[in-house]
Amino acid sequence: MSEPASISAGIADRYATAVFEISKDSGQLDALKGEIDALEVALSESADLQGLIKSPLYSSEEQEASIEAIAKAMGLSATMTHTLGLLAQKRRLYLLPMFLSALSAKIAEEKGEVTANVTSATELSQEQQAKLADALAAKTGKTVQLNVAVDETLIGGMIVKLGSRMVDTSIRSKLASLQTSMKEVG
Repeated sequence: MSEPASISAGIADRYATAVFEISKDSGQLDALKGEIDALEVALSESADLQGLIKSPLYSSEEQEASIEAIAKAMGLSATMTHTLGLLAQKRRLYLLPMFLSALSAKIAEEKGEVTANVTSATELSQEQQAKLADALAAKTGKTVQLNVAVDETLIGGMIVKLGSRMVDTSIRSKLASLQTSMKEVG
């Protein structure tokens, strides 16, 4: 991670830690997870919201008023609403995606869950996803949530990333490995 990105991630993590601890102490972790999910959906679906958090053209006062109005319309908790307003005041609203990601990670860790990113050449059925999650859970001893994506360029197989581990069983990587071996021979 580049230095500015790691600084931003550190700042986002500090905000996430504060919100997490407040929510944990008040027994509101499940509600917080719902708020995170709602904000992530809003961010992915609204170009206006993305523009609000990224554009330097908005003043901190405009960002604060807008994000607090959005939070109120979404029915977010006072803690989340205040934190979003604080991010806007400090001109750090651009950290919102990192903040949400850090919060999700803290909640998952608290619940003993890990997330595996799975990229497959074809869409996995529910049964295949359940078997993969069970196999990964047996390996880690934790509940495994899957983030599943499809990448047809893999040709076949899949890539599974779990924490710092990655298993690549794709045909694309096997062909690349074979190509490298052939270059060494000839």
